[in-house]
Amino acid sequence: MKICILGAGVVGLTTAYFLARSGHEISIVDRNGLPAQETSFANGGQLSYSYVAPLAAPSIFPSLPKYLLDRQSPLGFQLRADPSQWRWLLNFLRACSPGTFQKHTAELAMLADFSRTAMHDLMQAESLDFDFNRFGKLVIHRDRKSFENAVALAAYQKELGAEQDVLDDEACIALEPSLASLKGQFSGGVFTPSEEAGDCRKFCEALDKVLGEQYGVTRLYHHKIGVLRADQGRVRAVSTDRGDVEADHFVMTAGLASRELMRPLGVSLPLCALKGYSLTVAVPEATETAAPKISVTDSQNKIVYARLGDSLRIAAMVDIGTSDAAVNPRRLDTLKRQVRSTFPKLADLDNAQSWAGLRPATAQGKPIIGKTPYRNLSLNVGHGALGFTLACGSARLIRDFIDEKPAALDATPFALGAVQ
Repeated sequence: MKICILGAGVVGLTTAYFLARSGHEISIVDRNGLPAQETSFANGGQLSYSYVAPLAAPSIFPSLPKYLLDRQSPLGFQLRADPSQWRWLLNFLRACSPGTFQKHTAELAMLADFSRTAMHDLMQAESLDFDFNRFGKLVIHRDRKSFENAVALAAYQKELGAEQDVLDDEACIALEPSLASLKGQFSGGVFTPSEEAGDCRKFCEALDKVLGEQYGVTRLYHHKIGVLRADQGRVRAVSTDRGDVEADHFVMTAGLASRELMRPLGVSLPLCALKGYSLTVAVPEATETAAPKISVTDSQNKIVYARLGDSLRIAAMVDIGTSDAAVNPRRLDTLKRQVRSTFPKLADLDNAQSWAGLRPATAQGKPIIGKTPYRNLSLNVGHGALGFTLACGSARLIRDFIDEKPAALDATPFALGAVQ
């Protein structure tokens, strides 16, 4: 079957890979000249299979005044006179109830575990160099109440199969000595030894090469997508500025742009841009102890740190309600100030490579995977900050759906209409 993948981020490329491995003839269409040039370019780098709890959590409610009024808060809102944004925010608040939060966390945990297996399958089959490591992940909590909530969540996630250790502050510092400057300033942490990390852009570039050289995938880069031409319940072709591309089946993986591409077809995707920032800092061998080796998440400031080869990736901030991917200097200065307070020996922060990207997310934090009202058009969108983590599992679900095979995982919670 001829299948056209719309979008060359990590979700699109993994979808192309598993479908190509299944014997399909694949083409990928993307407006950029290279893969992973937008949301997948410089994300946090953590393959966080045990930490997939959605942003919509019960803890949001007591923090709302701070998030709305404090310009330096990790979560920012830019309210606009846009009905779709207000619907998204209303659904977001509804999803913050304890019962709903637990339900969505359990659903995401199942997909994440499935995705870990699919990623390891891919890595075993293909030789990809993307600064992959399995150093584990430590989430530190400065506030006592936050730590107590984390201990309770760790107990719940243990029931879902997660392997986690609850540590006091001294044990955290013994595990990760670069945290020594915070002694006495945080309550403890939760360490998950099985967590992984890697450079998402390098992963995409390496996979793109494999797709072209080993699986004969056609990569139509520098092709700006126009409209999907459909009639009688089927998509016939996708128009681009370089001509139409025909296929037997189409898979939408175009991130936030998927909203505009689906709208003329009468399909409304409940996606909102969660703007995030990252810094990439070189870590010379002489200053190894100044930066964490294992992945670290600062829960209060919502900052993640991941070692990627000889660099440290620092990612943070969630700005809701913006469609501009430009770096905001004020937000970047806030991030640098918070990083310096945590890792004061980290050198060369002013020369760090800065980036900002728009992560397409649903209010519930779950991706939309599966069929549409059009018989030959599937969706694989809305992964938010978990695109790298959930990409392989989502791709496997799409492959099983198109091949009409029994799915290894129930995809019902991720169907269009089930996700808001």
